[in-house]
Amino acid sequence: MGVIPMRIFCVFLVLAVSFGGQMSPVALAAEETGQTGFSVDDGEKIDVPLITQAAMDNLWSDLWKLPCFIVEEDKEIASVDDYVMALLLAGGGSIALHSSGADGKIADGFEDKQILGKFSDEMTYFLGGPGFHFAATGLWYLMSESSGDAVNNERAWTMLKALSVTGATTLGMKLIRNNDTPNGKPLAWPSGHTSSSFTVAAVLDELYGPEIGVPAYVGAGFVGYRMMESGDHWASDVLFGAVLGYVVGHHIGGKHEDIKVAGFKVVPFSEATRDGAAMGVRLVKKF
Repeated sequence: MGVIPMRIFCVFLVLAVSFGGQMSPVALAAEETGQTGFSVDDGEKIDVPLITQAAMDNLWSDLWKLPCFIVEEDKEIASVDDYVMALLLAGGGSIALHSSGADGKIADGFEDKQILGKFSDEMTYFLGGPGFHFAATGLWYLMSESSGDAVNNERAWTMLKALSVTGATTLGMKLIRNNDTPNGKPLAWPSGHTSSSFTVAAVLDELYGPEIGVPAYVGAGFVGYRMMESGDHWASDVLFGAVLGYVVGHHIGGKHEDIKVAGFKVVPFSEATRDGAAMGVRLVKKF
């Protein structure tokens, strides 16, 4: 089996273990032997952490905390003047676009000048959707929890919280506004794809800096463009969705605390040794 097919096989295997519902024989064997990856016969080892039942139990336990967290974070965001001003301006812009007829003119313009082919359109819709974001983040959480990676587990949990706040807020606003999209679908405002994509971009920017954040924002903007070109959303839907996603992602991602183990701060490090480069983490504590 070649390198690329093997990697694809491992991805599907991880998904099967993750969402199988019960502890799989592979995961049971991993718990008994301490194995954390798969070895392949063609000489390449692909280190794919197995999903353990303990990790799935922890995720399930954390998910029950989300409803209270969503309420608390919405209240906190509403108490920050800068966030409220940004959302009010976006809301005002949405009203102006829709009531002035600009939304309709922009939608008509996209009908005449579509640049996305069927494949790119469908892939952007899939990759920019909340469902994909939640699934990818859940897998990130499970894999990091199973492998004992505290840093990535905390980052995945931060992303999951941000997506949950954005998703719940977006859905609530959709139900209140309940207007139709250009192509006649219900629940147009605001765009859920756009708000979720900008949440992902904002959290990645907070966690990893502009090297990851800027490309993520470009991708989120492209998702917003696709939603308008396809007729799935008005420009006003995309405008507010983008601002909402940014505000939530920036707020929750910016609160990401340093990871600690037994009171020690976990700090990534890399250094050169006689045997080559060494990478890992340090445990740091001030006394």
